[in-house]
Amino acid sequence: MKKLFFISLTLLFLSTQAQENFPLPTNAQKQWQDMEFYLFVHFGPNTFTGEEWGSGKEKAELFNPTQLDCNQWCKIAKAAGAKGIILTAKHHDGFCLWPSKFSNHTVKQSIWENGNGDVLKKLSIACKTYGLKMGVYLSPWDRNHPDYGTAKYNDVFINMMKEVVSNYGPFFEFWWDGANGEGPNGKKQIYDWKRFEQTMRNIAPNTILFSDIGPDARWVGNENGIAGTTNWNNLDTATFTRGLGAPSTKSLNEGNENGKAWIPAECDVSIRPGWFYHSTENNKVKTPQQLFNLYLKTVGRGANFLLNVPPNTKGLFNAEDSASLIDFKKLLDDNFKNNLLKNAMLQTVVQKNKRLEIERREISYQLLLKNTEKINCIVLKENMKSGQLIKQATVSIGNNGEVVKQIFITTVGRKRILTFPAVNANEVVIVITHAKAKPALQNIEGYLIDESLIEKQ
Repeated sequence: MKKLFFISLTLLFLSTQAQENFPLPTNAQKQWQDMEFYLFVHFGPNTFTGEEWGSGKEKAELFNPTQLDCNQWCKIAKAAGAKGIILTAKHHDGFCLWPSKFSNHTVKQSIWENGNGDVLKKLSIACKTYGLKMGVYLSPWDRNHPDYGTAKYNDVFINMMKEVVSNYGPFFEFWWDGANGEGPNGKKQIYDWKRFEQTMRNIAPNTILFSDIGPDARWVGNENGIAGTTNWNNLDTATFTRGLGAPSTKSLNEGNENGKAWIPAECDVSIRPGWFYHSTENNKVKTPQQLFNLYLKTVGRGANFLLNVPPNTKGLFNAEDSASLIDFKKLLDDNFKNNLLKNAMLQTVVQKNKRLEIERREISYQLLLKNTEKINCIVLKENMKSGQLIKQATVSIGNNGEVVKQIFITTVGRKRILTFPAVNANEVVIVITHAKAKPALQNIEGYLIDESLIEKQ
């Protein structure tokens, strides 16, 4: 077996060419990425019809959540460790969960609270009460509005954006779905995305704008809650459009190593098979263990974790969903409470060499534990003040000089969580083998997590 001594001295070279202007996160993007985990709430007429995509012909009086309690949503979200809630303020059916002045298909036309109800207002107050951030999903597709499919509808959609921002903001994220189908007149809309984006920049400059191509956060390319094991925060968006004109699934999942814009990934997935509540799925709620594994495949790969929890017809999070969420938080707390590398002696080695007239640099981190510990999880965090720079690295776990586990990885990014079968260790060595420029690791942590939680990643 290889000796760690030789690994730490192996000449692995990194270019030290002049620092380039790599994409960097804005302050709003930094704060957004630090949130890590928050909830999606799909709620509307589909909750009562059992559909996933409404036709837009549903009668408004169908919407009648007799026990709606946004405080209950927030209480569960807080207990689950979520940092915010994004609500489907308007889905493709066009039904508005607030009494919009720009539509006749809203809660005002429903029998709920005699037409005086306002879900956005209730959630806004509840989020403030529980210290959560609020976001909204506003679908530009509208299968009910009579102006959809005409130039006038772009004004309608812009007015709706202004309305929700001014009445219920500020929002931490604004979610644009790229879906574009026919409206009630049989026509499709030509969305004026440039105006939509410019409007949001003017009225909510610190709100993260999400879509296939950002501009601030991107879809990860699937609805399974799985980011790429290679995951760049960078993305190229030139020549691409939202919806059918989006970048390839591979690009959305992995980003682009040399992408020109900083557009990190968000992983959306539902706690149930469907996005809206269906009573037939009460026994199909993801378990706490499944949620933990999704956390490893989202946050643990440098992306944000957006978990959908749909309220039932009463307007409440169902008991099965709530229990799974709370137990998921307990798994996180129990398994990440004891950092085994907290008191390890850290040595950073930087060596220079010249080959082929090009100056190169080796950077390695060696952590020596005071005692031998059983370990099966390493957490790395890249200092991205100069951008995301690490392209490849090797993590070697040793015990008394012998390598007992070695892992080769590509990107690190904001956070990278590596899990493996438990081994005894008293030394950890991380060697950055390829990078765009001189990189730095901000955090190195080690844990012994429940072996039953480790699945193939």
